[in-house]
Amino acid sequence: MSASRRSGTTDELGPDEPGESGGSDLLAALLDGMDAALCAFDADGVVTHWNREAERILGWTAGEAVGRRGFAGWAVRSADAEEVQARLMSAMRAPGRQVHEFALVTKGGGRVLVRTQSAAVRGPDGTPAGVYCAFSEVHAQIDLERSIALSEALFEDASWGVVLVDADLRPALVNAHAARALGVGRTSVLGRPLGELLAQGVEELEAALTHVLAEGAPPAPAEMWVTVRAPEGEKRRCWRSGFLRLSSPLAEEPVPLGVGWLFEDVTEAKQGEQEAALLRFRTNQLHRAARAAAECEDPAEAATVHLDFALAGFADHALVDRVADPRAQDAGGPGPVRLVRLAATPAGAPGPSLFTGAAGLPLRYPEGHPALRCVERGGTVRADAGPVSAQRAREWASQRQWPGDAVHALCAVLRSRGRTLGVVTFLRGSGRSRFERSDTAYAEDVAVRIATALDLADTLRGRPEERTG
Repeated sequence: MSASRRSGTTDELGPDEPGESGGSDLLAALLDGMDAALCAFDADGVVTHWNREAERILGWTAGEAVGRRGFAGWAVRSADAEEVQARLMSAMRAPGRQVHEFALVTKGGGRVLVRTQSAAVRGPDGTPAGVYCAFSEVHAQIDLERSIALSEALFEDASWGVVLVDADLRPALVNAHAARALGVGRTSVLGRPLGELLAQGVEELEAALTHVLAEGAPPAPAEMWVTVRAPEGEKRRCWRSGFLRLSSPLAEEPVPLGVGWLFEDVTEAKQGEQEAALLRFRTNQLHRAARAAAECEDPAEAATVHLDFALAGFADHALVDRVADPRAQDAGGPGPVRLVRLAATPAGAPGPSLFTGAAGLPLRYPEGHPALRCVERGGTVRADAGPVSAQRAREWASQRQWPGDAVHALCAVLRSRGRTLGVVTFLRGSGRSRFERSDTAYAEDVAVRIATALDLADTLRGRPEERTG
């Protein structure tokens, strides 16, 4: 038996001709290394090639298959043999490839449904010299088609972001949803460092991708806050992300091709959860403060209790300034507003708020001070140092007679029984965000309770303006 015969091919020229043995060995290696089963027929329908994958699927060896005429009597049932042979050999006269499905018979007597692709083999003069036929089990072909269809659907029609990140942590493929989320086109994002797409959160994302490449996919999705560099401005978003390590199925050892990153935008849901949690906390703080204040014999002490409970998670410092003459202020009397410091949180070590207004000396606030504007307007005022250096921020706070680390301020007016009693000022350092609208509502709730306690303290002490009123 010749070398080509042993490898599953017929030997037209004979093994002794120069170069034939090496060429046959190369052809046999190529055929046997294919992932698909392959057989071939000459113009008379005789099997000329039969590779190892065909042997694996049907059980017939190359020695048993090569040289047989068609599949009749061994690889197909006798009743189907004529039809199968005719459909296979028709590829010699048809252009391109033909696809068929047949039920073939295994060596053990079982039946296997296969999908075949057949095409003509042309001779040196261009005339049909035979047919080659590549086939695979239908279920394996369907699995492959499903994988391809799933991949195409993910990168075309998915309602969440899908990004294929290569081993260098750069996007290699993105779907339309991910491109919109990143604020760039699908082609312009490819190959760019993630730092060019994200202003914040890129370190956390790259750390996650590196971990997946080294260790594999995490057990659960991760929620990441990022800031996207969009053309219309930076956007803060929360993405719930899942990661999959992609490895080559052709390598003997797992070789990472990159990471499949799937994400959906859950910003609105997370913000809703955070706002709900914050509202519950602040409601509980107001409830606890009311219960603690009810146990205070001195209403002025109850006012500082409300102040201390309000600080938790809300501000770093708080000040209570009292109008020197509430009746004159509400009557629109002459002269500027004069404020007297009544209570303040201690500087340095934390502790309860302290009364500081025993001397009754007016504060030397400059014109346009937020506390003065708050009293004049009878409404809440917010102020910020802005994006300045630390030195300029300290100067900004010092000019307003606030602690040196204050960069955000919120002043809420103290009113009770139709009178303006003063102002409460909440201050935040640079480590906190600026005061928002929801913070204003909470500060006003606290101010109402402080004003009520101070008004009651004035009534019990019999202030002159109360007695003359």
